This record gives sequence, structure tokens and C-alpha cells, in this order.
Amino acid sequence: MTNWMRVLARRMPQGEGVVASVGAVGTLTLGLAIAASAWWIVRVQQRAHAAAESERLAISADLLGRSVPELLAAGDLAGARRLIAEAVANHHLGGCRVVLGDGTVLIDSDFSRSQGKAAALPETFPPLKNAAEPQPGVLTSTLNVPGRGPALLSMGAGQPAPLLSDWESRVGVGLIALVGFGGLLVSYRLMRSRLRALSAIREALAAAERGERSPDALRVGERLGAEATAWNRLIAEREQLRLKAEGAAAGERLSARTGRESDLSSGFDALWHGVLFVDEGLKVRYCNGAAAVLLGAKRDQLLGSAIATWMPEPAVAEAIGNVVAGRARGKSTVEVRRPGESAAGPRLDDGSDRRGKAAPTAAAPVVLRFSVRPMRREDSASVIVVIEDVTQQRVADDARNAFVGQAAHELRTPLTNIRLYVEQLIEDGDSDAGARAKSINVISQESRRLERIVSDMLSVAEIEAGSMKLHRGDCRCETLFEELRRDYEAMAAAKQIELTFDLPPKLPVLQADRDKVVMALHNLLGNAIKYTPVGGQVTVRARTTDAAFEVEVVDNGIGIREEEHELVFERFYRAKDKRISGITGSGIGLALAREVVRLHGGDITLRSQVDKGSTFTLSLPFRAQAA
Repeated sequence: MTNWMRVLARRMPQGEGVVASVGAVGTLTLGLAIAASAWWIVRVQQRAHAAAESERLAISADLLGRSVPELLAAGDLAGARRLIAEAVANHHLGGCRVVLGDGTVLIDSDFSRSQGKAAALPETFPPLKNAAEPQPGVLTSTLNVPGRGPALLSMGAGQPAPLLSDWESRVGVGLIALVGFGGLLVSYRLMRSRLRALSAIREALAAAERGERSPDALRVGERLGAEATAWNRLIAEREQLRLKAEGAAAGERLSARTGRESDLSSGFDALWHGVLFVDEGLKVRYCNGAAAVLLGAKRDQLLGSAIATWMPEPAVAEAIGNVVAGRARGKSTVEVRRPGESAAGPRLDDGSDRRGKAAPTAAAPVVLRFSVRPMRREDSASVIVVIEDVTQQRVADDARNAFVGQAAHELRTPLTNIRLYVEQLIEDGDSDAGARAKSINVISQESRRLERIVSDMLSVAEIEAGSMKLHRGDCRCETLFEELRRDYEAMAAAKQIELTFDLPPKLPVLQADRDKVVMALHNLLGNAIKYTPVGGQVTVRARTTDAAFEVEVVDNGIGIREEEHELVFERFYRAKDKRISGITGSGIGLALAREVVRLHGGDITLRSQVDKGSTFTLSLPFRAQAA
């Protein structure tokens, strides 16, 4: 019975097994209860009928025991027969007869077994023999007929009562059955709606007990209610915990294999490179925090997921697949470019902004390097993937290449001018004194220009190496500004730019590295003349405050957009204005100028508006040694 119910439950829809079993048991129990009630009613009716029959037999025996002897004593055999027949008919007796001691049936309600109406009544009755053995449903008594002797009166009970003979019993049993089964149906419906989810959960638990581990097999239908939803949530959390446990186990096995006693998981999380363990099914079994950051996901999302979800690039997928399939046994490296996730400006390797605030610029692509190699474990072949963010390296390489190309171009110009004027000086120097003087002057200017370019290149190298140092000494500002005027008058005149020096009568003597201050001022003034259109104005102002010496370089040139005010001080950065595309420049002048001024404890600031001009302010503190 139990096995049959289990088979039936397994063939039913999810959640119906237990409910159907309970319904079947309830139906069987109710049927048995109704059958027992009917049996008990029949039993009670039979007992009542038997008691009624016994009472009728007793009454009839008492009545006939007084009347029949008197009629027989008077010799009225016919009257005695008539009296017995009426008693049988009125009291629904099964039969009645008078038997003599020798076994002769004197009177019987069934006339076929009596002596008949013509039979003579004996004068004397033979004595009675031993009493007859009692029989079920038969009452016997002795009749003492005066003057004739004893006789035996025997009466039988009527027909036994039929099952549920009265209509009240039938209607009662029917109503009980109807109400019982109706109530059972309603209860089943209510219980089915409440218990289907619990039944489905029980089936899932039974499947888990049999060894089922698949989350899909253990989930139940969401339509079964809130209990089913809660159960599915528990299954999902259990699966996540299992995946975490497997990842932790992978880390523990790796730790045991390498023989290290330190916590490798914490060590991996401390790495700035991403580390992934991929199994033979191309699913992530372990990842450190850097891998989650570099792939733009949470660690919980990575664990147990397909690696192709986070590395859709064909080259990376092919490299991992080759290792898993055993086609590659060495290390393979793949670099991919991905769209940038932030619109902020350039950032340092630690993720912080160079300027302390973000400027809205176009998101630069991110360059990731994936290093893939096999990792043998005790159970199967797996893959270790190391992810490196080489964006800054590639940006620096591109900038360095651009700088070298631009520097070579800028070196070519003064060298070409020097060669041309040297040739002119050789050809016309003796015959034309004016041409000779002009050639010597141009050669001197271009030599200084060449010296500044080389100095900028060396300064860039010092900044990259972090070895730039100051050589402080007396820096006389009068001489410094005279050199600036002499170096840039010709350049300004060539573009018909009005170059003005607005200087106070007395200029201070600074304790500074004169060559580096000159380099900073040359970059500011050179840029002002370079980016000011023909016929413009450039003004150099100087003033002394209580704490610093300030120099302003003001022009009415093309100007700089506000969002680029800080970016122009980045190394190798050039403004995005299309009007400067034809103007040569390396993009390091302003970066070098601010770097050397900040080394002195000062700073360079900018105020500018597009098409209205720019003002660069250089500030050098008098007590630079305190910086």
C-alpha cells in the first residue's frame, strides 16, 4: 500500500504527492468510519429487535399459558387451536405448538404438522420426558391441563430484523456519508492550496536525500506561493555558498601544494594584478579583488560564472581554450583595448586624479593584458589568468613616441636655420658686413633655441626619473628680463605682435635656480607669442608682494577652454582647439614650467577665455627654502 502510494505520488505534478496521499488516507478513513457507523446501527437495531421478540414471546407465553390449559381441560381443542393461531398472527410469532410427552403434536400453528381438527383430545396426557434442549429464538413452557396432565408449549420468534430496516436509519447513514465526504472535499481543497508548496519542498528534500545536488532539480514552482519563493531563495544562497566553498577549497589546495603557511587568499587580494582560476568547464573558481575591479564585476558574480561572460574577446577565449584543451602548455599573453568607464581626466596608477579633481573629457580606452598559463592540480587541469592594467604604460609609450617625433622635428628647424646662415656667412660674410651680423645673430638665437629644446628634453628625463634638483643662487631679475626681451623681440616682430614689458623700477634678487626659472619664463612667453594671431599683443608684467615675486604673461590670443585649464599642465597634453593643429609643440613646456616653479615653492595659475586671450601668473616666494 505504502509503495503504491509513493509511486502514485512520484507520477503526480510537483507538490501534489503529499496532498494526494493525505486525501487518499482521509477518504479511506472516512469510508471506514461511515461503514463502522452503519455496522453499529445495524447491530443496535438487531439487539433491539431481539429484545422486542423476546418480550413478545414472554407476553404470548403468559397469555397462552393461562388460556390454553383451560380450553384443553374443557375439551375445546378447536378453541385452543384458534387461540394459538390468533396469537401467532397478532404477535408476529415464528410458530407455536403444543406437544405431548410422547412427542405427539397436539396443536401447531402450521396445521400440516398437527393431528388435524378431527383428532380426539386424549383423556390423559402422557408424562413429559426430560426437558428439551433450549434452541435459539424458541421459548418453551409447561402447560398443566387440569384432569388431563402436562403438555409442552413451544413458541418461535419472528423473522430477524433486516439491515437498516427503517427509513430513518437509511436517511441518517446517507446524510452522515454526504456530510463527511463533502467536508473532506472542502478540507482537501483548502489543504491543497496551503500545503502544495510544503509538499513540493518535501519532495525537493527527498530528492536531496537521494543525492540530487542540481539547483534546478531542487527548485520548486514560484506559482506555489511565498513558501516556494523563500525556498528558491534558500537554494540560490546555498549554491552561492557552495561555489564560495569550492573557491575557498581551491585556494586551500593551492596553498597546500605550494607548501606555504600564509593566508594566500589575503595575499592574492593584496595584489594589484587580477588573478583568476578557471576550471576545465571554463568557469571561474577563484578570483581576487583586483580581478573583480578590472573586469567591472562583483566577486560573487564572477565565482561560478562562465569566463566568456567577462572576457568576450576572441583572442583571450582562444588562449584559455587552448590551455584547457591541452594544445598550449606555455604562457600566452594577449592585450585588449576596452572602452573607458570614466569621463574623468588622466589618473595616476593608484586611481587618484593628478589634479585632485575630475575634468570632463572623453573616456580613454583601457588596455588590459591577459597572461594565461596552465596550472596542474591534483584532480584536473585548470588555468590561471593574470590580468594587468597597462593603460598608463601604453599612454606613456604613445606620449613618449609623440614627444620624440615632435622633439626631432623641433631640433631640425634650428639646425636647418643654423646651417643655412652658416652657409650664407661663408659666402657673403667678407663682402657684406650687415649680412654677416644678421647671420651671426640668427645663429646665436637658433643656438639658444636648440639649447632650450635639449634642456627641456633633459628636464623631462629628470622628471621621469624623479631626480630633478635645484641649484640655488642669486637670480637677478633685471638681467633675466633683458634676455627675454632680446630672445623674443625678433619672433614677435615676425608675427607683427606688440611685445610689451611692464616692469617696476626696481626688481628683486631671488634665491633660485636661474636656469630653471629662465626655462619656465621662456615657455610661458614662447607659448604666448606662438598662440597669438598676427597683429596681437603680448604683455609681460612683474610685481612684488609681501611674500612673493609674481610675473604675469598676458596675451589676446585664441584662449583656452575652461575645462582644459588644468589639462594643459599635464605632460604631453595639447589643447583640442583645431586652430593649433598646424602649430608645432611638444606638450611639455607648461608641465616643465609648473614643475620647476613648484620645486621653488611657488606655482603657476591660468585665467583664460576662448578668443579673448590668456593670463599665466608665475609666483615665486622670497623664502623659497621654506617650501
